[in-house]
Amino acid sequence: MRKLMTTRIGIISDTHSSTAPLAEALEIFKTENVDSIICAGDVAGYGEDELIQTIRLLQHSDCLIVSGNHDVLTEPEIKHADEIKHFFDSLPDFIELTIEGKRIYIVHASPPRQQHGGIKLLDKYGNLIHEQLQIWQQKLRDNAHDVLIVGHTHQVFAEYIGNTLVINPGSTLYNHSCMVLSLPDMTISRYALEHKAIIKSWNWGLLFNDVNG
Repeated sequence: MRKLMTTRIGIISDTHSSTAPLAEALEIFKTENVDSIICAGDVAGYGEDELIQTIRLLQHSDCLIVSGNHDVLTEPEIKHADEIKHFFDSLPDFIELTIEGKRIYIVHASPPRQQHGGIKLLDKYGNLIHEQLQIWQQKLRDNAHDVLIVGHTHQVFAEYIGNTLVINPGSTLYNHSCMVLSLPDMTISRYALEHKAIIKSWNWGLLFNDVNG
């Protein structure tokens, strides 16, 4: 039985035009009785065969979505191009919310509105890199939000950086993961998708060059 005055938020990111893991995440959120759903960007990318279906799934779920670096129309002649372009054009670079007294900031890579680079805290085995944590403690030292939700780096973590709980749910497609955040108690539940183990850090070498290049 849910506690009184608790809000539960489903969190996903980097769906990359793949409907099966997204649909499973949405079913999990329905089962868990979430109050709202947030996507930290990169709805598109890495093959667009299922892009319009992905967009429609997210729209049907009333998901709050920020724009990611892949969320642009690169093939104007594809089917449903007008609908896809309208969807991408409607996405904000960031979203600020206050829920249960907690200030929440959502952006694809890092604040204030970065879509590249991103917050990378884990090594290729999924272990916390303490030097990276210290770097981001400095970079986020002026952050005034209680929760920061990001994507982009295909890493799965929920770590306090200073007084801010920084959450990356990972990619539904590549990390096989989604999360539920409970407020105001600030607890996180992780869920694996498609009967696969959660990969905490996916394609680490490529993304390391992206983040540090």
